[in-house]
Amino acid sequence: MTDAALAFAHPEDRAMAMAGPDPVDRISLRDHVVEADIGAFQQERGHKQRVRFNVVVEVAPTGPVHDDVDRILSYDRITEAIATELAAERLNLLETLAERIAARVLAAPQALRIFLRIEKLDVGPYALGVEIVRSAGQAPQVAGVVVHPWVIHLDNAAIGDAALSSYLSVLQAKAEPVILTVGLPDMARLTTGHKPTERRIDLLSIEQNAWRLAARDARCVVVGSRTEIDWAMRRGRMVVWAPSKMVLDTAGAPAGADPMTLTLWLAETLQAVGVAVHGNIAIPAETRVPVRRVGLV
Repeated sequence: MTDAALAFAHPEDRAMAMAGPDPVDRISLRDHVVEADIGAFQQERGHKQRVRFNVVVEVAPTGPVHDDVDRILSYDRITEAIATELAAERLNLLETLAERIAARVLAAPQALRIFLRIEKLDVGPYALGVEIVRSAGQAPQVAGVVVHPWVIHLDNAAIGDAALSSYLSVLQAKAEPVILTVGLPDMARLTTGHKPTERRIDLLSIEQNAWRLAARDARCVVVGSRTEIDWAMRRGRMVVWAPSKMVLDTAGAPAGADPMTLTLWLAETLQAVGVAVHGNIAIPAETRVPVRRVGLV
């Protein structure tokens, strides 16, 4: 019997196989079912489906544990890894989710190897899934230095201001990376009478404004994914946020498309140092990140 098959076999089969001179301990999570918005097909978007997780983790011997939870790899490490990766962003592929969960679990010093099976339960009269086996040395590191950016919201007057280039130079000199956000362009909003489609149209309109800003200065590179933002932040770059992908793919994102609400949500998500707002834009009385009004000069 292969290691992968043995990992999910009956406990008696595992006990017999582990009876050699160097047995390893294993902890497991069985038949953990959650509802998640995941899938590459359009009909899967916006609709949660049941996803089942079976996880077995081989752990290094710890010696006497003395009934102390700090001496073991907690089961919570597995369930939290699943919850964290599902909440981080909407994913298309189970394979991507499996890799990320495995990396997060294997970041624990006690974890040696993980066997992970993920299955969709609502696609038909069967279960569709993926199984992976990863060792601690194979998994990418998920921990790292947290970078805290400044989020700068520019109104339409600031985008067209002659002083914009000089102001961007000042931002570029900041010690922290800078994420620029913009609002809706100065034009009549297209309405459909259908809130979900109007939200998408508004998000696309904000992105049009982001490209308008990019046309003013080559330093304003438009990015839409969390991966691109993280890459830019790690390198101290200044970018302009196109919100559609993150907003539509992230659980708990704002339900509407109000630019200031989106800007504050992005700042909270990125653990920003603060938010600087240009223009006479309404700011909520209470925010989780510091907010201040500024001018271009």
